[in-house]
Amino acid sequence: MMTPAGAGGRAAGAGDAAGPAGPDRGAAGPASVVVIGAGLIGTSVALAMRARGAQVWLADRDPAAARLAAHIGAGQVLPGGPAWPGPGDPAGHPEAGHPEAGHPDGGHLGAGHLGAGHPDGDDRGGEDPGAAGLPADIAVLAVPPAAVAAELAAAQARGLARSYTDVASVKELPLAQARDLGCDLASYVPGHPLSGRERSGPAAARADLFLGRPWVLCPGPETDAAAVAAATSLALACGGQPVSLTTAEHDRWVALVSHVPHLVASGMAARLEHAPGGALGLAGQGLRDVTRIAASDPGLWAQILTANAGPVAEILARVGAELQAAAATLTRIGSGEEDAVKELMAILERANAGVARIPGKHGGPARDYAVVQVVIPDRPGELARLFEAAGEAGINIEDVGIEHSPGLPAGVAELAVRPDAAAGLISALAAGGWHVRR
Repeated sequence: MMTPAGAGGRAAGAGDAAGPAGPDRGAAGPASVVVIGAGLIGTSVALAMRARGAQVWLADRDPAAARLAAHIGAGQVLPGGPAWPGPGDPAGHPEAGHPEAGHPDGGHLGAGHLGAGHPDGDDRGGEDPGAAGLPADIAVLAVPPAAVAAELAAAQARGLARSYTDVASVKELPLAQARDLGCDLASYVPGHPLSGRERSGPAAARADLFLGRPWVLCPGPETDAAAVAAATSLALACGGQPVSLTTAEHDRWVALVSHVPHLVASGMAARLEHAPGGALGLAGQGLRDVTRIAASDPGLWAQILTANAGPVAEILARVGAELQAAAATLTRIGSGEEDAVKELMAILERANAGVARIPGKHGGPARDYAVVQVVIPDRPGELARLFEAAGEAGINIEDVGIEHSPGLPAGVAELAVRPDAAAGLISALAAGGWHVRR
């Protein structure tokens, strides 16, 4: 398969693949970090901070996950204590990674296994955390929404860090639960890096996962400036772009840009469960693009949607109304009402206008790019060779899409470049023997 892992047929900002392998080296960030939840997001945070030279401790309710994260260089397993909370407590929930393949919410099992053994094999479960250099500058709660408050209370009771943040994709519910549990809200900054992959777990983690991605921080009136500074420093060190919102703004906005799209994808994917095999054999990239995120972990997504039910239901109802209007218009067209075609065009034009408002690379304004189509053989290394040819020509690939049907000997790479670079790219690739079409 020629598509890079996690590309889903279209990889935003693919030109960055030729750039640095990790976050901005100029952003040092906190010197010491505890990561509770060794899933995709937690381990990616740990890898990013280790790349910066930070001391990182890892904890997870699944000892194997923490040990795997440690073995791939994400830090060392946090010594001491039993898991918090125990089975059956509010944080108990299904195994999960981070969505799109688990979800934007890190963690394994609600994590919190503080003392899972050391990656070198010696069990340091009884060691005093103070002896290991704790408290850390900041603790990252990389667990699903329902687990955040309990993990925060446990970490604060143990004095693991001077500041705390989380990565859950819902913010109001964890904050309210933390307040009910009597957590110290002055040292806690609710957070959410908007980044993920189709894969989950520590093995899928990447130090550059957050490069150029929004990292929402939701400090409240009671939050200490030092905690905000620590969380901001962490986000920058991981390559993220800090965005300050209220918890209510965050939940409304992610309902629109993340949670409802997941349900829309799920609705379309559910139509395929009993579809004729012959029909599915005709599926192209469009269907794969629409349904890609529907393959995420159902247990974790059920938690996320439950935690943000109000905003999601409101926006989903509006999307449903749009679809119902389209269905009614098509019914009229099928009955011979030619005037209804204008209404259908209006619906499609509004969709075009909405897509045009989606920000471009690195969150900047949407841009118009020229698309160069290149025939690429289905052989190992061909995509890398294509990017190398573009790099040698001094041309940055702003985005890339792959059109490829399994079993065929070739596919088409669609390279998006600045309009003034298209002619140069076409010439360079043609001279290199590539079959190019614009």
